[in-house]
Amino acid sequence: MPGKIKRYVPHIFTKQELQSFFTTADQCRYNLVSPARHLVVPVIFRMLYCCGLRSSEATGIKVRDIDLETGKITIRKSKGNKDRTVMLSFDLLKLCRIYHEKVDFIFPERIYFFPNHQGNQYSNGFLGFTFHEIWGKTGIIGISGNTPRVHDFRHGFSVKRLNLWVEEGKDLHAYLPYLSMYLGHAGLAETDYYLHLVPEFFPIMTSAAEDRFSYLIPEANDEA
Repeated sequence: MPGKIKRYVPHIFTKQELQSFFTTADQCRYNLVSPARHLVVPVIFRMLYCCGLRSSEATGIKVRDIDLETGKITIRKSKGNKDRTVMLSFDLLKLCRIYHEKVDFIFPERIYFFPNHQGNQYSNGFLGFTFHEIWGKTGIIGISGNTPRVHDFRHGFSVKRLNLWVEEGKDLHAYLPYLSMYLGHAGLAETDYYLHLVPEFFPIMTSAAEDRFSYLIPEANDEA
């Protein structure tokens, strides 16, 4: 009998950790060797978190794939060789417009939205290395669980979305397929993974369950 596969438990960022990370990312300085890096770093990490993208999806976005009028991003040939559409929030869209104008001045004929020092696509290794570099500068210590990774931004996005739906009283069984399609998952089993591992999720879920199903278990009296 094969052993049970132990799934990796991601780090879910707190509000304070996110604020500290992005504040540090915003302090990225201009580098003559890579003249757009200080502009790329604050925006690409925000896109990873706010849109739940994989690293390869973010680095692979081309200028033609993002509509800065509507905020529509076309993710092409991602996992499973499938295309899908992702929408930017208004705040992130506004940031991307400002970013694009500045980077276009440096690389006016660039193909990739987030260009490296040669105007080409960044490697996935760049995001992982830069994430740990920024995280180390935040001075955050004493975290519980596994060491944070750049891919945990994707997990954080998913958990945040699920929590918001629960708070709004949405039926998760009905809405989970939408999240699955948005994330580019092959099936619901991949998305369902997020329902069981996050401490922040349980108080909300417990409260919702009590409101809906408390009548099933009658209150005990003092004589019981």
